[in-house]
Order: sequence, then C-alpha cells, then structure tokens
Amino acid sequence: MVKHNIHIINFKVLFDILEEIKKNLSFEIYHYIDKKKFIDFSIKNDLKNSLIITKKIDHELRFKKNLDKQQIITLPDKPVPLVKLIEDLNISLIKQKYNIQSNLNIKNYSLNFNSRVISDKEKKLKLTQKEMDIILFLNQNNQPQSINILQNRVWKYESDLETHTVETHVYRLKKKIKEKFNDDNFIISEEAGYSIKWKEKIL
Repeated sequence: MVKHNIHIINFKVLFDILEEIKKNLSFEIYHYIDKKKFIDFSIKNDLKNSLIITKKIDHELRFKKNLDKQQIITLPDKPVPLVKLIEDLNISLIKQKYNIQSNLNIKNYSLNFNSRVISDKEKKLKLTQKEMDIILFLNQNNQPQSINILQNRVWKYESDLETHTVETHVYRLKKKIKEKFNDDNFIISEEAGYSIKWKEKIL
C-alpha cells in the first residue's frame, strides 16, 4: 500500500498539532523550517504521492518542474477547523491516489468530485460531502469496515458523535442509491461492517 506524505513548510504550529494525533492519520507528516530545505529535499526525492502545505502562495514552488500545482495547498489567513483540514487533506490524497481530474469509476457508476454527483449511464444522484467521504473510504479498503472504524476515519475527531449517527448516514445513503438506481447492493452490509464490492467499471 502506497503511503502518502504531507510536507509542511515553515508552519511549525500546524506540524506540532498533527504530530500529536499522527497515529490516527492516514498519512506521514514532515516539517521544513524554510523553503530551501524543502526544495533540496524535493530534488532528491519523488513527491508524486505528496501534498505540500504553505502559509502563503509561493510562485517559485508552483513553477517547479517536479511539482504539480495541485499538490500545493495554501492555507487561508483565517483559522481553519482541524477536522475540516484533515478531511480536505484526505480527500485530496484520495484524488491523487486515483490520478484523476474529477471522476472516479466505482462499480457501474461514475463519481464526480467537483459536483458531488454519482451517475450511471442514465441517471444522476447528488451526494453530500459526508456521503462522498463514506463512498471513497469504503472503496479504498478491500475489507468490510466497522461502524467504529468509519466513526474514527471518516468523522475523525468529532468526539461527541454517536454510533447511531454513522449508521443513519450509511442507511440514508444506501436508501438514496436504492431509490435512484434500484441498486440494493452498492454498499454491502455484513456482520463485520460495510463494504463496496467491485463488479465492473464503466468503460
């Protein structure tokens, strides 16, 4: 399994926060005290499975030949909730993993990240961001995922979240897909948890 990396440039506070919770993160984190140290590292290492976080727009980084502009994330001046930041990073890494612009094929469907729409050849269904996250997380794991795992990995650090909230979200998502596409087997409910089992891809 490919391990993804987050490279943080001159943002020690953010690095320290993520370092404290790193055991719950799906990526490795690294900090560089200045841009030069990161550039030196990037020259010698492959960064195709990485995201780079900066505090301000850096045109020098954006024009580096070995970096894709989409890999560089500039945080806004205003505070960003940690839960949302981690969620955004995970989604960005998942997009990168599948090496796509905006679409991912899952079973008989196409999932569009920008519009949050899942569709087959005839019908379309609008999803919430959390429904997108559930589908993406289940799709990248081969084994059934329990309620507790979904709670920890998809909802992250919402400590006041109740188990039935996760179950309700999955139930509503399954119901929406059943009603729109008449598909009762997109998300499979098993004793060990929930899973998305592949059948075929859209050509």
